[in-house]
Amino acid sequence: MSGGIREILIAALVALAAAFVPLVVNAYWLSIGVTAMMYIALTTSWVIFSGPTHYISLASGAFFGIGGYLVATGMSDYDLSFWLMAAIAPLVALVLAGLIGWATLRLTGVYFVIFTLGLAEMIRNLVSWIQNNFLGSRGLYVLTDFTEAHIYWMLLGISAVVYLMGWWVQRSRIGFALRIIGNDETVARHVGINTATAKIILFMSTGFFAALVGAVIAPRYSYIEPNQVFSPELSFMVVIMALLGGAGRLWGPIVGVIPFTLVWEWVSINMPNQTTMLIGLIFLLIVYVLPHGIVGRLEQLAKRMREGGQ
Repeated sequence: MSGGIREILIAALVALAAAFVPLVVNAYWLSIGVTAMMYIALTTSWVIFSGPTHYISLASGAFFGIGGYLVATGMSDYDLSFWLMAAIAPLVALVLAGLIGWATLRLTGVYFVIFTLGLAEMIRNLVSWIQNNFLGSRGLYVLTDFTEAHIYWMLLGISAVVYLMGWWVQRSRIGFALRIIGNDETVARHVGINTATAKIILFMSTGFFAALVGAVIAPRYSYIEPNQVFSPELSFMVVIMALLGGAGRLWGPIVGVIPFTLVWEWVSINMPNQTTMLIGLIFLLIVYVLPHGIVGRLEQLAKRMREGGQ
C-alpha cells in the first residue's frame, strides 16, 4: 500500500471516529468540538496555500465574515433560505479572493501580511458603515432548526473535503509549483512556472472554504453583527493554530487546533480581558520556539533518533 493511500485511509478512519463525537459527549464538550472543527477546516484550507508558499495570509477573518454576513443578510432581510445563501456566499468570496490575489500576490514577505490584515479591517469597517448608515440596524438574525450537532457534522464534512483537496494538491503539478515558489520564487519563474496563476488559484480556494465555514457557523450565533463575524482575532488564531501544529504537513493543523482550543477555552473564561495580549505573546513564542510546529519538532527528534541508532 502506497503512503498516499495509507494517509487517506487513516484520515477517513479519524473522520469516522470524529463523526460519533456529538453522540457521546455533553453539550459543553460538543460546543468545544464545534469550535475545534471550525478551526480545523479554516487552518487546513489556510495550510494548502500558505504552507508551501510561505505567504502568511491574515485574510481568513474577512472571507469568514463574508460567508456569515451574507447568510445573515439573505435570511434576515430577504427571507432567502439558508442553503441558497450558503451556496452563494462562498462563490462571492471566491470571486473576491481572485480579484485580491490578482492585485496583491505580487507582494511578498511582510508586505503581503500587512496588506491582508489591512484588507480584513477595511472590509469589516466598510460593512459596519453600510449597516449603520443604510440598513438601519446593527445586527441580523439567523434563525434555523440546526442544533450544535448538525453544525458540527457540516463542519466535519467541510474539513474532510478540504483535507482531500489538500491531499490532491500536494500530489499535483500545481502543488509542485507552489513548493518551488516557496523555496525560491525567482527560480520558479525562470523555470517557466506561472507563479501568479498558481498562487491565485490556491488563494481563491482558501477564500472559498473560509466563507463556507462562516456560512455554516452563522446559525450558531443566531444574531450577527459585522464586528462579530469580521473578527481580526480569528485571522490570527488560524495562523497561530496552523503554525503551532506545523504548516509543513497537511495534518499539522489538527495537532495544533485541538490542544490550543482547549487551552484557549480556559484563557477566555479566566482572563477575558487579556486575550489580545496573549495572542501576540503566543505568536512570538511559536515563531521563536517552534518555528516548524509540533509536527516539525517531532520529525526532527525522530530523525536524530534514527541517526543515533545507526
